Amino acid sequence: MLDLTAIPQLARNLSRLAEIARVLTKYGLANWLARLDSASVRRWAGGTAIVRLSEVSHEARVRLALTELGTTFIKLGQVLSTRRDLVGSALADELAQLQGNVPADPFPVTKELIEAELKRPLAELFPEFEAVAIASASIGQVHRATLHDGRRVVVKVQHPGIARRVADDLAIVSELAGLAERFLPDVRSYRPVAVVAEFNRVLIRELDFRRELRHLQMFRYAFAADPGVCVPEPFPAFSTGLVLTMEYLDGIPFTHIEKVKAAGGDPDALARCGARIFLEMIFRDGFFHADPHPGNLLYLPPGGDRPEGCIGLLDVGMVGRLDARMRDRIERAVTAVVRQDAAVLTDLVAQVGDVPAKFDADALEGEVAEQLAFYWGMPLEQFQLGTALNEVTDAIRRYQVMLPPPLAMLLRVLVILEGTGRLLSPKFNLVELLEPYKRTLILKKLSPRRVLQRALAGAQDWDDLVRSLPRQFGGLMRMMQRQEVGVQLMHRHLEPSVNRLVFGLLVSALFLGSAVMWAAKAPPLVWDVSVFGVLGCVVAGVLGFYLFRAIQHSGRLEERE
Repeated sequence: MLDLTAIPQLARNLSRLAEIARVLTKYGLANWLARLDSASVRRWAGGTAIVRLSEVSHEARVRLALTELGTTFIKLGQVLSTRRDLVGSALADELAQLQGNVPADPFPVTKELIEAELKRPLAELFPEFEAVAIASASIGQVHRATLHDGRRVVVKVQHPGIARRVADDLAIVSELAGLAERFLPDVRSYRPVAVVAEFNRVLIRELDFRRELRHLQMFRYAFAADPGVCVPEPFPAFSTGLVLTMEYLDGIPFTHIEKVKAAGGDPDALARCGARIFLEMIFRDGFFHADPHPGNLLYLPPGGDRPEGCIGLLDVGMVGRLDARMRDRIERAVTAVVRQDAAVLTDLVAQVGDVPAKFDADALEGEVAEQLAFYWGMPLEQFQLGTALNEVTDAIRRYQVMLPPPLAMLLRVLVILEGTGRLLSPKFNLVELLEPYKRTLILKKLSPRRVLQRALAGAQDWDDLVRSLPRQFGGLMRMMQRQEVGVQLMHRHLEPSVNRLVFGLLVSALFLGSAVMWAAKAPPLVWDVSVFGVLGCVVAGVLGFYLFRAIQHSGRLEERE
C-alpha cells in the first residue's frame, strides 16, 4: 500500500508550489531557484518568464509578492519585520507595512461557523449582529454585535479552511527553507530553517484566538488602575479558538491625526502617554504589545467613565515576553551604555545571540564603541532612537549574530514606538521618556534588596545541586553496573599521524634488515658487498628523507582534505 506521508510536501502541493513560483518570478524574486543544486528545479525555473518590476525597490517587490501569496506569507513577512537583525532595517520597515486585507466571507458561512463553535443559534447569542463585516484581514473578519445586556461588542471570526491552507503553506515554506540552507551559501547566514521554525510557532499560536483572549485579560489586569489606557474586555462565554468576542471601542485611530485633534485630543500628550504605556509593559511587566503601529492605537474621547479620554489598544495577538534573565541582561546593557562600555555590550550580544563559528568579537566591539562615542552627549532634540537602533541591528546583522526572538521584537517595538510618537508630535523624543526608566534600572540593579535576592537565588541553586548529587551519582553507578555507560573518543586529523607512524616503522624495519644483510654479506655479492643489503639501505634512506621532509613542511603525510 502506498504511504502518502512518505511523499515530500513539495510533491504533494505542486499546484501551490507552482503558484508560489509564478508570484516570485512575477516580482523578479525567483532567481535563486535556478541556483539550487537540482537539475529538475533548474530546468523548471529556466523555462519561466521573469517579469521585472524595475520601477519599485527590491524591498517593495518582496512585500507585494508576500501580499499576493496570501495569509501564510503575509504573516511570514510580519514576523520577519520583527527580525531586523536578520533582514536589515530597510526590508523590515517595508514588511511592517504588510496588511492582510482580504474579501470577507459570505454572511451564511460566517453565521454557520459561529453557531457551530458556540453551539447556539446566532439570534440567541447576539440580539443584534451586523451581517456586513467592518474589517476583514488575512486570518479573520470582524463584525459588530450587541449582547443581551446591551453592551456593544465586536466578534472576530476566523476564515473557514484557513488553518488547512496555512498548514500546507507551512510545509512548503519549511522544505524551501531546508533547500535554501543546503544549496545557497549566501542565504545560509540568515538561518532560514530556524526562522521558519520560529514563524511556524508564532503563526500556529496566532490561529488560536484563545491566546489573544488571554492576552486581553493580562493587559487589562496590568493596567486596571491606569485611567490613561483602555483594553477591550473579552467575553470567554462567547469565544472559542475560532471565535473571539470582545468589547467594542468607539475611538479614532492614530492614523487620522486631524480627526483626533477635532475630537479634542492633544497629539503631544497622546504621544507621551502612549509611549509611557508601552514602556510600562516592557520595563515593569516584561510582557508587551508587539505591534504598536498607529492603526492599533485609538483615541477614545472623554465620556462616561473616561472624563479625560484615553488610549485604546487593539490587536494583541502578537506579544513579546521578557523573562527574568533577559530583563537582567537588558539592565546590564543600559548600565553599560551609561558607562560607554563597548566591551560589556559586545559580550552581552554574544551571550544572548546565536553567534557564527567565526564571530569577530573585536571588530563588533570596535563598531559598538564608535557608535557610543558618536551618540554620547548628543542633544536630545537631535538624537533619534530609531536611527540608533537600526544602526545597531544592521551591525549585528553584518556579523551574522541571530538575536533571540523576544529581544529582536523589543528592538522593533522601540523603533515603531518612536515612529508612531513622531507621527503624532514632531517634538516627541522617546529617549527623554526613557531617562526615568534608565535611572530606575540602575538603582534597581545596585539596590541591597536586589543583591540579597541574587544571593538567595544562588544559595538555592547550590542547595538544589547538593541535594541532587547523591541521586545523580547513584543513577550513574547503576548505569555503569548495567554497562549503559560508554566512552566515545572523538578525534580530528588523527589518520595522518597514524600513517606517519606506520610508514616510519616500515622504513626502520627495511633499514635494519638491509643493514643486517649488508653486514652478513648475504648473497648475491658484488665486490664482496651484499647487493640487497646496499639496495635496501638506499631505499630506506630515500624513504626516510621523504618522511622527514613531509613532517617538516606540513606535519602531514599524504593527507587529503
